[in-house]
Amino acid sequence: MAAYHRVQGFTVSFFKNIFGRSEPPKANLDNLFAVPSAAITLEVSAGFKATGVASVCYRQAEGGAFATAQADVQELLDADGGPKVERTTDKFGFTWLVCRQEPTELAELVTELHAVNASLENAGFGPSLLCTLVAFEDAADRALGLVYLYKQGTFYPFAPKVGQQRDNTLELQIRGLLGDDLTIEPELGRWLAIWGAPGL
Repeated sequence: MAAYHRVQGFTVSFFKNIFGRSEPPKANLDNLFAVPSAAITLEVSAGFKATGVASVCYRQAEGGAFATAQADVQELLDADGGPKVERTTDKFGFTWLVCRQEPTELAELVTELHAVNASLENAGFGPSLLCTLVAFEDAADRALGLVYLYKQGTFYPFAPKVGQQRDNTLELQIRGLLGDDLTIEPELGRWLAIWGAPGL
């Protein structure tokens, strides 16, 4: 648990660590399709419902090829007539591509997230992908994010509180609830606090 409590934020050094590996594990994007099932468990067992907001975080690469790939992804997702995709940059310089659907359309939202990841991966920019976040909340307005780590192919719960605090007890509770639905990240040191993530 000591490693867990040492996690203080969404740090650049962590990602340098990941990208420094010569042979990163192969991402399994199909794991994302387990989120709707996990959402049912979350609602029934913990009272958390999807908000309809989700996002993909990546490190924007230099050059026209990446800019073209990024624009193509947005154009593809915007073509369905649904809410426009929003692109934001956080204080660490990471880019978030934010997707929105009605909260009841979680399966469609997850399909969009899969498309973003797969499109950038197929364009050769897999190393730029960091994580995918799906936002939830309960009747007490507590926020919860299910975070998918691209390089690991695993999930972890992130429960932010006011004042850049996190609800460790809730996170561990959610880990226990979703063990049969999702591939949970076993190393607590990778459960990063992603302050200011869209939707949380």
